[in-house]
Amino acid sequence: MERNSGILLHPTSLPDSPICGTFGNPARGWLEDLAKYGIGVWQFLPLAPPDSLGSPYSSPSSFAFNPWFLDENDLVRDGFLESNLKKISSNNDDLEERVDFKLANERVKFLSIALVHFWEKQNATIKEEFDIWCKKQFWLDDHSIFMELRTQNNNLPWWEWPEKFAMYDKRELADWKKDNEKELLGHNLIQWHLYRQWKSIRELAKNLGISLFGDVPFYVSKDSADVWSNRSLFSINTNSDIYLQSGVPPDYFSETGQLWGNPVYRWSRHKAGKFKWWRKRISRHLEQVDFLRLDHFRALEAFWAIPGKDLTAENGFWLPSPGKEILALLKKDCGGLLPLVAEDLGVITSKVEKLRDDYELAGMKILQFAFDGNLDNPYLPENIKDENWIVYTGTHDNSTSLGWWREMDQDNKQQIKERMFDQENFSSWQLIRIGMETKAKLFIAPMQDLLNLDNYSRLNKPGTIENNWSWKLTSNNNIVKEALKKYGDLAEKCKR
Repeated sequence: MERNSGILLHPTSLPDSPICGTFGNPARGWLEDLAKYGIGVWQFLPLAPPDSLGSPYSSPSSFAFNPWFLDENDLVRDGFLESNLKKISSNNDDLEERVDFKLANERVKFLSIALVHFWEKQNATIKEEFDIWCKKQFWLDDHSIFMELRTQNNNLPWWEWPEKFAMYDKRELADWKKDNEKELLGHNLIQWHLYRQWKSIRELAKNLGISLFGDVPFYVSKDSADVWSNRSLFSINTNSDIYLQSGVPPDYFSETGQLWGNPVYRWSRHKAGKFKWWRKRISRHLEQVDFLRLDHFRALEAFWAIPGKDLTAENGFWLPSPGKEILALLKKDCGGLLPLVAEDLGVITSKVEKLRDDYELAGMKILQFAFDGNLDNPYLPENIKDENWIVYTGTHDNSTSLGWWREMDQDNKQQIKERMFDQENFSSWQLIRIGMETKAKLFIAPMQDLLNLDNYSRLNKPGTIENNWSWKLTSNNNIVKEALKKYGDLAEKCKR
């Protein structure tokens, strides 16, 4: 990649849509604005369906698209829905600044029923195109069965379903499918239309010269189609209990570490199958984007395994991962060049760094981590010595830069003031300018920082469950456009 700049904004946060952003006009308008102002990269979070709290990092189906992103106006335009459909929207003005998860899910159910109802009126060519696509998606059948069984079982986790379904009994599932053809068609149509709409967005981005920068979690949720239908690949006992779970060890920030609760991978099984599932997963994501951030990259070298019944991460232990083998196969699959970015934040060992560097993967630098008084801090701008980095003001898990400043003590503030043009008045733009001027080949800021927003607009606060993942832009107004222009002008000045 040439020296460039980008913005982090998840599609849920796109403006000018009643419930949440979609793969229709909201995404098209966003791309056109980025191109207009010379911003070359759009980064977003995983595009998979979220969990009940709105997190796309704990998806019930990691190969699928989030059905919230389906654009009904485009469906009407393309003849898949009637134009006189009722509109599902909120009467609560406050929700313009937040995604209403319940309303988003209601809208998906409504669209699914409407698409099935109108499907009989589609011509044979369209139906054949759909059938061919379905047959090529190895993950689709399990996804649709899982999501429909989940709905019919009051959204309980799969291990609390009737045993014949929980145990993935193929004979029982075959009989069940015959009785639920319309419902499964609805799930399949949703995913097909999402594929069609995102393909159009992908082509537009390419024509505008904008790179799409995606994200994939390292682990998958226990309560997912992935684990339910492939449990031999995960640390799951025959009674459906986890025997080893994921997390990170105790450190300066947490005496008990972090317990994430995902099943870890049963690497011996993956290896026996030449890492087929992992390769298909990465391939699926790279069909959607130009390059991909691999979350928790350090677990490709070694991972923290915690006994399944433990309630904290204290008693975990390190186990090796076959990262070299996986990356070598992925590199071969990708034709010799790996379009992956290593999320290498936190305490990283020399072995992890070597794995990253051996495969020439870009790493990440967060400016909010830089100013602790330590002159050797690797996040300080002057310590970013080469270009194979992506520098951020902060990520989706951090405070907004204005929120970060307001929470900072005076000693640390003083370190930053020495680098500021206006030492009395901090704004996020001070940090954006510092990042733009680094040697890193790519600089990215969350949209909230372009608007100098405080922590009310923070996207996620790890370790909490309230008000996460729901922030959105209310409209694509002049304030937004002026911020994008200012960002693009600064990028040009910094030769990005």
